[in-house]
Amino acid sequence: MAAIEQGFLQAQLEERRHRLQHALETAPQEAALTQLLADVDAALKRMTGGTYGICEACHEPVEKERLLADPLICYCLDHLPEAQKRALEQDLELATRVQRGLLPPQDIAWGGWEVRHHYAPAAAVSGDYCDVIRPDNGSGELFFVLGDVSGKGVAASMLMTQLHAMFRSLSSAGLPLDQIVSVANRVFCDSSLAGQYATLICGRAATNGEVEISNSGHLPALVVRKDSVEKLESVSVPLGMFCAVKPSFRKIQLGRGESLVLYTDGLSEARNAAQEEYSVERYVRLLSGKCCGGSARDLVEASLSDLRAFAGGGRLGDDLTLMVLRRAQ
Repeated sequence: MAAIEQGFLQAQLEERRHRLQHALETAPQEAALTQLLADVDAALKRMTGGTYGICEACHEPVEKERLLADPLICYCLDHLPEAQKRALEQDLELATRVQRGLLPPQDIAWGGWEVRHHYAPAAAVSGDYCDVIRPDNGSGELFFVLGDVSGKGVAASMLMTQLHAMFRSLSSAGLPLDQIVSVANRVFCDSSLAGQYATLICGRAATNGEVEISNSGHLPALVVRKDSVEKLESVSVPLGMFCAVKPSFRKIQLGRGESLVLYTDGLSEARNAAQEEYSVERYVRLLSGKCCGGSARDLVEASLSDLRAFAGGGRLGDDLTLMVLRRAQ
């Protein structure tokens, strides 16, 4: 693995070894701690010997995301011992249930807005994130967020869960949008490992059709108007890359029947049998033909139908999340 990543993991392991030694001073007979210290020493020895991050069964590299989550791993996913396979299956089942429980209702109507989302993990769990939060008192603004965490598997899904908790808490505090994004970025920087980040769009929709939106390194949001489709490009970097980033945001006005469309790269980077990419440009052309009619549900279904036709019925290779906010009144 890259020297910078191994240096980071080595520093982490040395710090954890120090803490283990301190714990063993107060509990010298604790067998589990003694074994854990031996595992840490073995990992540090592999780093010195140049074999760290190599599967002990097939001698191929271990998945980088798994090493970052657990630097003591010795086997790739294909060669896990049976006990570790069963534990991983149980973790995946639990993570799937947790993640599904965090999703908002698929259809939401509030304050003249209708919202529809489609959430489809490529595997058991997803690094995609979406949420829609209605004001508790029936007045105020609708808060929405959609993003994509770097990496895959359980580690990415746990980061998605962290983002969910942060934005749920921050959105209820009545903070301005730029402050919500700034605080979330700092917390994410402080609590995630090197190389972990999230592209993300969040915003607030008011009952008068005004939308305030912030795009942190994500794909362009698409504003579907009656006679055009406008791309709202990101002018910032993903959350978690730099702590001192000042977020940018903009305001747009949507009229009756106009929509805001958000999506992850599971849509834009989907490929067909010829390895051609679906692309944002193709999606804009599709939405340009659907400008004048249909509900948020209709727009989502038309999007998925076109994507499936493009892919030729083949399995999509990445997590896919799509959200449509349509001003119905």
